[in-house]
Amino acid sequence: MDTETASRLVYEALAHGVAGDTEGAFNNLNTVCEEADQPRMYGVCCGLAEAGAHMLRKLYGERAPKSPEDGMFFLQELEPGAVGEDPAKAFSVRFLTAWANGDTDTTDALFSAATHASNEEYVDSVCALFADVVGICRLALDEQNKTT
Repeated sequence: MDTETASRLVYEALAHGVAGDTEGAFNNLNTVCEEADQPRMYGVCCGLAEAGAHMLRKLYGERAPKSPEDGMFFLQELEPGAVGEDPAKAFSVRFLTAWANGDTDTTDALFSAATHASNEEYVDSVCALFADVVGICRLALDEQNKTT
């Protein structure tokens, strides 16, 4: 599968997810993942994180850091230890935060660690990232609809 097709399927999966069509989201994402090698899956994760980072910037508007010099996104646990208890969730929020901050060294390390985990943990990590980005997109769209 070429990059353009994979990109289209990932973004269609996001659109299905935001619309609440879990079957459509799963089918599109699964089509990409079944044929993807590790570099392609890293690209999928980066594409998802980019969509999430874009929507975080829309949500936070002028308060969002524009560059590392302006500040950084950070993870604040509302329930101490919650992320540490769920490796897939930890991967997701750390990957997304690192990507939003332009920290590709950390995204590389997180992805590498995920690929060395069990197959189930790896899949769960990618799915958690997808689910979190869908949630952020929904929230941003809901907020946008409140102001229009």
